[in-house]
Amino acid sequence: MSYLQTEILSHSRKVCSFYKRALRNLESWYDRRPAYRYRATLLRAEFDKNKDVKDLRIAQQLLEKGEQELFEKQHYQPKKFPLSPGGVAFERSVAAPDWVLDYWHPMEKAAYPDYFARREQRKKEYIEWWEKTYGKPSS
Repeated sequence: MSYLQTEILSHSRKVCSFYKRALRNLESWYDRRPAYRYRATLLRAEFDKNKDVKDLRIAQQLLEKGEQELFEKQHYQPKKFPLSPGGVAFERSVAAPDWVLDYWHPMEKAAYPDYFARREQRKKEYIEWWEKTYGKPSS
Protein backbone atom coordinates (compact mmCIF):
# COMPACT_ATOMS: atom_id res chain seq x y z
CA MET A 1 0.00 0.00 0.00
CA SER A 2 1.30 3.40 -0.94
CA TYR A 3 1.53 6.13 1.65
CA LEU A 4 1.33 8.84 -1.00
CA GLN A 5 -2.12 10.41 -0.92
CA THR A 6 -3.56 10.24 -4.42
CA GLU A 7 -7.15 11.29 -3.74
CA ILE A 8 -8.97 13.90 -1.70
CA LEU A 9 -10.51 12.42 1.43
CA SER A 10 -13.66 13.84 2.94
CA HIS A 11 -13.66 14.90 6.56
CA SER A 12 -15.88 11.98 7.53
CA ARG A 13 -13.46 9.48 5.95
CA LYS A 14 -10.57 11.10 7.80
CA VAL A 15 -12.49 10.79 11.08
CA CYS A 16 -13.35 7.13 10.39
CA SER A 17 -9.72 6.37 9.56
CA PHE A 18 -8.58 8.14 12.71
CA TYR A 19 -11.12 6.20 14.80
CA LYS A 20 -9.89 2.89 13.39
CA ARG A 21 -6.25 3.77 14.05
CA ALA A 22 -7.17 4.80 17.61
CA LEU A 23 -8.94 1.47 18.16
CA ARG A 24 -5.92 -0.43 16.82
CA ASN A 25 -3.72 1.53 19.20
CA LEU A 26 -5.99 0.59 22.11
CA GLU A 27 -5.82 -3.02 20.96
CA SER A 28 -2.04 -2.86 21.23
CA TRP A 29 -2.12 -1.41 24.73
CA TYR A 30 -4.84 -3.60 26.25
CA ASP A 31 -4.46 -7.30 25.50
CA ARG A 32 -7.30 -8.41 27.78
CA ARG A 33 -10.67 -8.22 26.06
CA PRO A 34 -12.70 -6.61 28.91
CA ALA A 35 -10.12 -3.84 29.43
CA TYR A 36 -9.96 -3.19 25.70
CA ARG A 37 -13.75 -3.06 25.34
CA TYR A 38 -14.02 -0.63 28.26
CA ARG A 39 -11.44 1.71 26.69
CA ALA A 40 -13.07 1.34 23.26
CA THR A 41 -16.42 2.37 24.78
CA LEU A 42 -14.81 5.44 26.32
CA LEU A 43 -13.18 6.29 22.98
CA ARG A 44 -16.51 5.94 21.18
CA ALA A 45 -18.13 8.24 23.75
CA GLU A 46 -15.49 10.89 22.97
CA PHE A 47 -16.27 10.62 19.26
CA ASP A 48 -20.02 10.71 19.85
CA LYS A 49 -19.66 13.82 22.01
CA ASN A 50 -18.35 15.75 18.99
CA LYS A 51 -20.35 14.14 16.17
CA ASP A 52 -22.83 17.02 15.88
CA VAL A 53 -20.24 19.75 15.31
CA LYS A 54 -21.33 21.55 12.13
CA ASP A 55 -18.53 24.10 11.85
CA LEU A 56 -15.85 22.48 9.70
CA ARG A 57 -13.06 24.63 11.16
CA ILE A 58 -13.81 23.42 14.67
CA ALA A 59 -14.19 19.84 13.44
CA GLN A 60 -10.80 20.10 11.70
CA GLN A 61 -9.20 21.42 14.89
CA LEU A 62 -10.71 18.55 16.89
CA LEU A 63 -9.34 16.07 14.36
CA GLU A 64 -5.86 17.60 14.48
CA LYS A 65 -5.94 17.61 18.28
CA GLY A 66 -6.97 13.95 18.27
CA GLU A 67 -4.24 13.04 15.78
CA GLN A 68 -1.67 14.73 18.01
CA GLU A 69 -2.97 12.88 21.08
CA LEU A 70 -2.85 9.57 19.21
CA PHE A 71 0.72 10.29 18.17
CA GLU A 72 1.69 10.99 21.77
CA LYS A 73 -0.01 7.85 23.08
CA GLN A 74 0.92 5.44 20.33
CA HIS A 75 2.19 2.03 21.35
CA TYR A 76 5.92 1.43 21.16
CA GLN A 77 5.41 -1.94 19.47
CA PRO A 78 2.00 -1.99 17.76
CA LYS A 79 0.27 -5.26 16.92
CA LYS A 80 0.42 -6.25 13.28
CA PHE A 81 -1.59 -8.86 11.48
CA PRO A 82 0.59 -11.78 10.40
CA LEU A 83 -0.04 -11.40 6.67
CA SER A 84 0.13 -7.58 6.66
CA PRO A 85 3.32 -5.70 5.76
CA GLY A 86 5.57 -5.92 8.78
CA GLY A 87 3.80 -9.05 10.05
CA VAL A 88 5.64 -12.29 10.77
CA ALA A 89 4.12 -14.15 7.81
CA PHE A 90 4.21 -11.34 5.23
CA GLU A 91 5.12 -12.71 1.78
CA ARG A 92 6.07 -16.11 3.18
CA SER A 93 3.93 -18.21 0.87
CA VAL A 94 5.86 -18.62 -2.33
CA ALA A 95 3.86 -19.27 -5.49
CA ALA A 96 5.53 -22.02 -7.49
CA PRO A 97 6.24 -21.05 -11.11
CA ASP A 98 4.45 -22.90 -13.89
CA TRP A 99 7.58 -24.66 -15.20
CA VAL A 100 7.75 -26.74 -12.00
CA LEU A 101 4.85 -28.83 -13.34
CA ASP A 102 7.04 -29.91 -16.27
CA TYR A 103 9.22 -31.86 -13.82
CA TRP A 104 6.39 -33.82 -12.24
CA HIS A 105 6.71 -37.60 -12.49
CA PRO A 106 4.32 -39.25 -15.00
CA MET A 107 2.60 -41.05 -12.12
CA GLU A 108 1.87 -37.68 -10.48
CA LYS A 109 0.56 -36.30 -13.77
CA ALA A 110 -1.69 -39.36 -14.16
CA ALA A 111 -3.73 -38.19 -11.16
CA TYR A 112 -4.84 -35.10 -13.16
CA PRO A 113 -5.15 -36.24 -16.80
CA ASP A 114 -7.60 -33.54 -17.97
CA TYR A 115 -5.55 -30.71 -16.52
CA PHE A 116 -2.25 -31.86 -18.03
CA ALA A 117 -3.85 -32.60 -21.43
CA ARG A 118 -5.25 -29.06 -21.53
CA ARG A 119 -1.93 -27.68 -20.31
CA GLU A 120 0.03 -29.45 -23.08
CA GLN A 121 -2.44 -28.13 -25.66
CA ARG A 122 -2.04 -24.57 -24.36
CA LYS A 123 1.75 -24.89 -24.37
CA LYS A 124 1.62 -25.89 -28.05
CA GLU A 125 -0.69 -22.95 -28.83
CA TYR A 126 1.64 -20.57 -27.03
CA ILE A 127 4.68 -21.87 -28.91
CA GLU A 128 2.83 -21.43 -32.23
CA TRP A 129 1.81 -17.88 -31.27
CA TRP A 130 5.40 -17.06 -30.25
CA GLU A 131 6.86 -18.38 -33.51
CA LYS A 132 4.24 -16.53 -35.54
CA THR A 133 4.87 -13.27 -33.68
CA TYR A 134 8.65 -13.35 -33.21
CA GLY A 135 9.86 -16.07 -35.57
CA LYS A 136 11.67 -19.30 -34.78
CA PRO A 137 14.67 -19.09 -32.47
CA SER A 138 18.00 -19.33 -34.26
CA SER A 139 19.92 -22.23 -32.74
